[in-house]
Amino acid sequence: MQVKLNSDERIDQLYSKNISIIQSSHVFSFSLDAVLLADFVRINGHKTRQVVDLCAGNGAIGLFLSEKTAAHITMIEIQPKLADMATRSIKLNDLGSQISVVNDDLKNATAYLKKDSVDIVACNPPYFVNYETSVKNPNQYVAIARHEIKTNLNEIVKVSADLLKMNAKLFMVYRPDRLTDLMVSLRKNRLEPKKLRFVRPRIGMEANMVLIEAIKDGKPDGLKVLADLITYDGDHYTDEVKKMLYGQDK
Repeated sequence: MQVKLNSDERIDQLYSKNISIIQSSHVFSFSLDAVLLADFVRINGHKTRQVVDLCAGNGAIGLFLSEKTAAHITMIEIQPKLADMATRSIKLNDLGSQISVVNDDLKNATAYLKKDSVDIVACNPPYFVNYETSVKNPNQYVAIARHEIKTNLNEIVKVSADLLKMNAKLFMVYRPDRLTDLMVSLRKNRLEPKKLRFVRPRIGMEANMVLIEAIKDGKPDGLKVLADLITYDGDHYTDEVKKMLYGQDK
Protein backbone atom coordinates (compact mmCIF):
# COMPACT_ATOMS: atom_id res chain seq x y z
CA MET A 1 0.00 0.00 0.00
CA GLN A 2 1.35 3.41 -0.95
CA VAL A 3 1.73 6.21 1.57
CA LYS A 4 2.92 9.79 1.28
CA LEU A 5 6.51 10.40 2.34
CA ASN A 6 7.88 13.73 3.51
CA SER A 7 11.00 15.11 1.86
CA ASP A 8 13.26 13.92 4.72
CA GLU A 9 11.87 10.37 4.78
CA ARG A 10 12.77 7.02 3.28
CA ILE A 11 11.48 3.45 3.51
CA ASP A 12 13.75 0.84 5.11
CA GLN A 13 13.19 -2.89 5.35
CA LEU A 14 13.66 -5.47 8.09
CA TYR A 15 14.12 -8.42 5.77
CA SER A 16 13.69 -11.13 8.40
CA LYS A 17 10.14 -9.89 9.08
CA ASN A 18 9.19 -8.61 5.62
CA ILE A 19 8.35 -5.30 7.29
CA SER A 20 8.84 -1.86 5.74
CA ILE A 21 9.26 1.12 8.01
CA ILE A 22 9.33 4.85 7.36
CA GLN A 23 12.52 6.46 8.64
CA SER A 24 13.74 10.04 8.61
CA SER A 25 17.13 11.70 8.55
CA HIS A 26 15.69 14.36 10.88
CA VAL A 27 14.90 11.93 13.70
CA PHE A 28 16.54 8.79 15.04
CA SER A 29 16.19 5.55 13.08
CA PHE A 30 15.42 2.23 14.72
CA SER A 31 18.58 0.50 15.86
CA LEU A 32 19.69 -2.97 16.83
CA ASP A 33 18.21 -2.73 20.33
CA ALA A 34 14.70 -2.61 18.80
CA VAL A 35 15.41 -5.73 16.75
CA LEU A 36 16.88 -7.56 19.74
CA LEU A 37 13.91 -6.67 21.95
CA ALA A 38 11.35 -7.76 19.37
CA ASP A 39 13.17 -11.08 19.03
CA PHE A 40 13.35 -11.49 22.83
CA VAL A 41 9.58 -11.07 23.31
CA ARG A 42 7.85 -14.42 23.78
CA ILE A 43 4.22 -14.68 22.67
CA ASN A 44 1.91 -17.19 24.33
CA GLY A 45 0.01 -18.28 21.21
CA HIS A 46 -3.71 -17.55 21.03
CA LYS A 47 -3.81 -16.59 24.72
CA THR A 48 -2.07 -13.32 23.83
CA ARG A 49 -4.74 -10.87 22.73
CA GLN A 50 -3.43 -7.44 23.73
CA VAL A 51 0.14 -6.18 23.26
CA VAL A 52 1.39 -2.67 24.07
CA ASP A 53 4.56 -1.03 22.74
CA LEU A 54 5.49 1.80 25.14
CA CYS A 55 7.85 4.58 24.02
CA ALA A 56 7.07 3.32 20.53
CA GLY A 57 9.04 5.91 18.54
CA ASN A 58 8.42 5.37 14.83
CA GLY A 59 6.81 2.01 15.57
CA ALA A 60 9.63 -0.41 14.87
CA ILE A 61 9.04 -2.86 17.74
CA GLY A 62 5.28 -3.01 17.33
CA LEU A 63 5.68 -3.58 13.59
CA PHE A 64 8.27 -6.31 14.13
CA LEU A 65 6.02 -8.05 16.67
CA SER A 66 3.10 -8.13 14.23
CA GLU A 67 4.54 -11.20 12.51
CA LYS A 68 4.77 -13.07 15.83
CA THR A 69 1.16 -12.67 16.90
CA ALA A 70 -2.39 -12.04 15.74
CA ALA A 71 -3.00 -10.03 18.93
CA HIS A 72 -3.93 -6.37 18.72
CA ILE A 73 -0.89 -4.12 19.20
CA THR A 74 -1.21 -0.62 20.64
CA MET A 75 1.74 1.73 20.19
CA ILE A 76 2.00 4.64 22.62
CA GLU A 77 4.26 7.52 21.57
CA ILE A 78 4.34 11.08 22.90
CA GLN A 79 6.06 12.82 19.94
CA PRO A 80 3.55 13.71 17.18
CA LYS A 81 6.04 13.40 14.31
CA LEU A 82 7.08 9.90 15.36
CA ALA A 83 3.50 8.82 16.00
CA ASP A 84 2.60 10.03 12.50
CA MET A 85 5.50 8.06 10.98
CA ALA A 86 4.37 4.96 12.87
CA THR A 87 0.80 5.42 11.66
CA ARG A 88 1.91 5.66 8.03
CA SER A 89 4.22 2.63 8.43
CA ILE A 90 1.23 0.65 9.69
CA LYS A 91 -0.68 1.69 6.57
CA LEU A 92 2.34 0.89 4.39
CA ASN A 93 2.36 -2.68 5.71
CA ASP A 94 -1.45 -2.98 5.54
CA LEU A 95 -1.64 -3.65 9.30
CA GLY A 96 -4.34 -1.14 10.22
CA SER A 97 -6.66 -3.87 11.48
CA GLN A 98 -4.01 -5.16 13.91
CA ILE A 99 -2.05 -2.11 15.10
CA SER A 100 -3.18 1.27 16.42
CA VAL A 101 -1.23 4.31 17.56
CA VAL A 102 -1.91 6.49 20.59
CA ASN A 103 -0.16 9.87 20.40
CA ASP A 104 -0.09 10.82 24.07
CA ASP A 105 1.99 10.73 27.22
CA LEU A 106 2.28 7.13 28.40
CA LYS A 107 1.13 8.17 31.89
CA ASN A 108 -2.32 8.49 30.28
CA ALA A 109 -2.24 4.93 28.94
CA THR A 110 -5.13 3.73 31.09
CA ALA A 111 -7.39 6.31 29.43
CA TYR A 112 -7.06 4.23 26.25
CA LEU A 113 -6.61 0.72 27.64
CA LYS A 114 -8.26 -0.85 30.67
CA LYS A 115 -6.12 -1.55 33.70
CA ASP A 116 -5.16 -5.21 34.11
CA SER A 117 -6.11 -5.98 30.49
CA VAL A 118 -2.82 -6.38 28.61
CA ASP A 119 -0.94 -9.64 28.01
CA ILE A 120 2.44 -8.21 26.96
CA VAL A 121 4.13 -4.84 27.29
CA ALA A 122 7.33 -4.26 25.32
CA CYS A 123 9.42 -1.16 25.88
CA ASN A 124 12.65 0.31 24.58
CA PRO A 125 12.75 3.30 26.97
CA PRO A 126 15.00 6.34 27.32
CA TYR A 127 18.16 5.01 29.01
CA PHE A 128 19.71 8.12 30.57
CA VAL A 129 18.70 10.07 33.67
CA ASN A 130 17.89 13.68 32.77
CA TYR A 131 20.47 15.44 34.93
CA GLU A 132 20.79 19.19 34.48
CA THR A 133 24.44 18.60 33.64
CA SER A 134 23.68 15.87 31.07
CA VAL A 135 25.02 16.55 27.58
CA LYS A 136 22.04 16.02 25.27
CA ASN A 137 21.80 15.66 21.53
CA PRO A 138 20.70 18.99 19.97
CA ASN A 139 18.13 17.01 17.96
CA GLN A 140 15.05 17.09 20.22
CA TYR A 141 13.73 13.77 18.86
CA VAL A 142 16.97 12.00 19.71
CA ALA A 143 17.28 13.75 23.10
CA ILE A 144 13.76 12.71 24.14
CA ALA A 145 14.35 9.14 22.99
CA ARG A 146 17.63 8.83 24.92
CA HIS A 147 17.07 10.90 28.06
CA GLU A 148 14.29 10.83 30.65
CA ILE A 149 12.90 14.18 29.55
CA LYS A 150 9.24 13.23 29.01
CA THR A 151 9.12 10.16 31.25
CA ASN A 152 11.36 8.11 33.53
CA LEU A 153 12.04 4.52 34.50
CA ASN A 154 9.71 4.40 37.50
CA GLU A 155 6.82 5.90 35.54
CA ILE A 156 7.33 3.43 32.68
CA VAL A 157 7.42 0.43 35.04
CA LYS A 158 4.36 1.66 36.98
CA VAL A 159 2.34 2.17 33.79
CA SER A 160 3.39 -1.28 32.57
CA ALA A 161 2.23 -2.85 35.84
CA ASP A 162 -1.07 -0.95 35.68
CA LEU A 163 -1.74 -2.25 32.17
CA LEU A 164 -0.69 -5.87 32.64
CA LYS A 165 -2.95 -8.68 33.77
CA MET A 166 -1.83 -10.90 36.63
CA ASN A 167 0.95 -13.22 35.37
CA ALA A 168 1.32 -11.16 32.18
CA LYS A 169 4.78 -10.08 31.05
CA LEU A 170 6.91 -7.02 30.56
CA PHE A 171 9.86 -7.20 28.14
CA MET A 172 12.46 -4.43 28.14
CA VAL A 173 15.85 -3.60 26.71
CA TYR A 174 17.99 -1.43 28.97
CA ARG A 175 21.51 -0.45 29.92
CA PRO A 176 23.51 -2.65 32.32
CA ASP A 177 24.74 0.37 34.30
CA ARG A 178 21.12 1.05 35.35
CA LEU A 179 20.17 -2.56 35.96
CA THR A 180 19.97 -2.04 39.74
CA ASP A 181 17.51 0.84 39.24
CA LEU A 182 15.43 -1.35 36.95
CA MET A 183 15.32 -4.31 39.34
CA VAL A 184 14.33 -2.11 42.27
CA SER A 185 11.59 -0.43 40.24
CA LEU A 186 10.23 -3.75 38.97
CA ARG A 187 9.79 -5.24 42.45
CA LYS A 188 8.35 -2.00 43.79
CA ASN A 189 5.64 -2.30 41.13
CA ARG A 190 4.78 -6.02 41.57
CA LEU A 191 6.84 -7.12 38.58
CA GLU A 192 9.18 -10.03 39.29
CA PRO A 193 12.26 -10.39 37.03
CA LYS A 194 12.37 -13.88 35.52
CA LYS A 195 14.81 -13.81 32.59
CA LEU A 196 17.90 -11.73 31.94
CA ARG A 197 20.17 -11.72 28.91
CA PHE A 198 23.24 -9.56 28.53
CA VAL A 199 24.22 -8.28 25.09
CA ARG A 200 27.93 -7.84 24.40
CA PRO A 201 29.44 -6.28 21.25
CA ARG A 202 32.10 -9.00 21.11
CA ILE A 203 33.23 -11.95 23.22
CA GLY A 204 35.19 -10.69 26.24
CA MET A 205 33.78 -7.16 26.11
CA GLU A 206 31.54 -5.56 28.72
CA ALA A 207 27.81 -5.79 28.10
CA ASN A 208 26.28 -2.68 26.52
CA MET A 209 22.64 -3.81 26.67
CA VAL A 210 20.50 -6.09 28.79
CA LEU A 211 17.21 -7.77 27.89
CA ILE A 212 14.81 -8.53 30.72
CA GLU A 213 11.51 -10.36 31.13
CA ALA A 214 9.37 -9.75 34.21
CA ILE A 215 6.02 -11.23 35.31
CA LYS A 216 3.31 -9.29 37.14
CA ASP A 217 2.72 -10.82 40.57
CA GLY A 218 5.16 -13.61 39.76
CA LYS A 219 6.67 -15.70 42.54
CA PRO A 220 9.85 -14.16 43.99
CA ASP A 221 13.22 -15.57 42.99
CA GLY A 222 13.74 -17.99 40.11
CA LEU A 223 15.60 -15.50 37.91
CA LYS A 224 17.33 -17.17 34.95
CA VAL A 225 20.40 -15.52 33.44
CA LEU A 226 20.50 -16.70 29.83
CA ALA A 227 23.59 -17.14 27.67
CA ASP A 228 25.04 -13.86 26.44
CA LEU A 229 24.02 -12.54 23.06
CA ILE A 230 27.13 -11.54 21.10
CA THR A 231 26.59 -8.91 18.42
CA TYR A 232 29.76 -9.14 16.33
CA ASP A 233 32.14 -11.88 15.25
CA GLY A 234 35.14 -9.85 14.15
CA ASP A 235 33.78 -7.11 11.87
CA HIS A 236 30.56 -8.93 10.98
CA TYR A 237 27.32 -9.68 12.75
CA THR A 238 27.14 -13.07 14.43
CA ASP A 239 24.89 -15.70 12.87
CA GLU A 240 22.27 -15.15 15.59
CA VAL A 241 22.03 -11.43 14.88
CA LYS A 242 22.13 -11.98 11.10
CA LYS A 243 19.11 -14.25 11.44
CA MET A 244 17.21 -11.55 13.33
CA LEU A 245 18.05 -8.96 10.66
CA TYR A 246 17.93 -10.92 7.43
CA GLY A 247 16.11 -14.17 8.11
CA GLN A 248 16.91 -17.87 8.11
CA ASP A 249 18.65 -18.15 4.77
CA LYS A 250 21.00 -15.16 4.86
